[in-house]
Amino acid sequence: MTGTNEETPSDHLLALRGMTRSFPGVLANDDVHLTLGAGEIHALLGENGAGKSTLVKMIYGILKPDAGDILWKGQQVSISSPAYARSLGIAMVFQHFSLFDSLTVFENIVLGMDKRESSAELRREITEISRHYGLPLDPDRYVYTLSVGERQRIEIIRCLLQKPGLLVMDEPTSVLTPQEVEKLFETLRQLAAEGMAILYISHKLDEIKALCSRATILRGGRVVDSVAVEHETPHTLAAKMMGEALAAEPEPKAHTPGEIRLALDRLDVPSANEFGIPLRDISLDVHAGEILGIAGVAGNGQDEFRKAISGEVTVAAGQVRIDGTDCGHRGPNARRLMGLSSIPEERLGHGAVPSLTLSENSLLTSFLRLGLLSGGFINRSACDRFTDEVIEQFRVKANGAQAPAESLSGGNLQKFIVGREIRQNPELLVVSQPTWGVDAGAARAIHDALRDLAAAGTAVLVISQDLDELMQISDRIAAICAGAVSATYPVDRVTMEQIGLLMAGASTLEHAAEAGHAD
Repeated sequence: MTGTNEETPSDHLLALRGMTRSFPGVLANDDVHLTLGAGEIHALLGENGAGKSTLVKMIYGILKPDAGDILWKGQQVSISSPAYARSLGIAMVFQHFSLFDSLTVFENIVLGMDKRESSAELRREITEISRHYGLPLDPDRYVYTLSVGERQRIEIIRCLLQKPGLLVMDEPTSVLTPQEVEKLFETLRQLAAEGMAILYISHKLDEIKALCSRATILRGGRVVDSVAVEHETPHTLAAKMMGEALAAEPEPKAHTPGEIRLALDRLDVPSANEFGIPLRDISLDVHAGEILGIAGVAGNGQDEFRKAISGEVTVAAGQVRIDGTDCGHRGPNARRLMGLSSIPEERLGHGAVPSLTLSENSLLTSFLRLGLLSGGFINRSACDRFTDEVIEQFRVKANGAQAPAESLSGGNLQKFIVGREIRQNPELLVVSQPTWGVDAGAARAIHDALRDLAAAGTAVLVISQDLDELMQISDRIAAICAGAVSATYPVDRVTMEQIGLLMAGASTLEHAAEAGHAD
């Protein structure tokens, strides 16, 4: 292993020696060594299923190692639970949220705090940290009313309230805007300057370059390198993670759009609750053979927009037409029979049922289109075959079709859900945050699959907060702000800055230019 040094464990805040952990059929971590000093921002890199989440779960006391030692401030410790980890000074921001939807922001934070203090004092701290870190939250809002980005803010603030010595962050920026990411990075750099160690997991290699000083790279559960980030590029880091160089994104191909698959005409959907985002006067078309990207800051109605198209909510006014047929009053199953597939942004609980097997999760969305029911009985062998095809094509690391969805890493579950919908060969695909939490290689595979689907004649609507992603894969692009969707523009005729103006509320670039002159 290159990039190591001769320091002793006592020189480090955290030192891991020979960490090993296996699950039935999988050696998740194999003799892993890692050191982390006070004030250091250290990246933990690897493809989906490389063992990153298993390793940090052992650091945080969720899992126990089969072998190996953890040294904290030079002393060997056995971290038996998250509560004990927090007592040592270790906090963790999880990739998947551990929140109760029926409780308020404040109540969720109270439940996660080991140290009890007065409600008034805790509210003051929440408000102060929210304002200081640029992560605004209303303590009295119910979690079920929040966007994914807003839910992530609860997790971050809950950890920062603990004033930890080590902060473990598992994909913390997956649902943040570029502005929020930069503000978070400012905070992390300040915390590191004050002596806090940060172990940072991300698949966004540009982020690693901007934030981290060192990186430990896992592949197949083993450490393959430990490097100084300043001497690497995103491409060399990706090559170390994957064991091969990552090919450049293909140049977009000129194409002629086909017939209109999806038409929204003056669509209005009221908010389901007082904190939701109503959709207002949305009109747009998506053609066969094209990818239309919808950019937006978290919490501006993206999920409501996808649900209105998928049939999870019905339309109050206006029309949703699939291949010319108005279906605004029809539910999800009817729209799937019309050729629609839909991928939500929330994987566990919405995109997949955690306790069900992958095969059973395949059945939930494909039984109509693929004919997986016969006379009221499930064709389990057909479900398994279809699931195995998804696992193979999208390189999902799982113990076969009978593996529970909750046993997969976040990135592998995302690959499975995306693959499950694409393999149904829909005429119209609506996908939200398609590469949330997946590694560079998996993101490329998903992008390629979306391009191939469009090339075969599918109309693809991609809702994403990742502007780089949208600019790479979209033919046309628009933005959503406060429940309204802007005009659409060919990607090759707009800049990132112009899309940012649309995300800020301009309905057209002409209006944005007029506002700029007025200023």
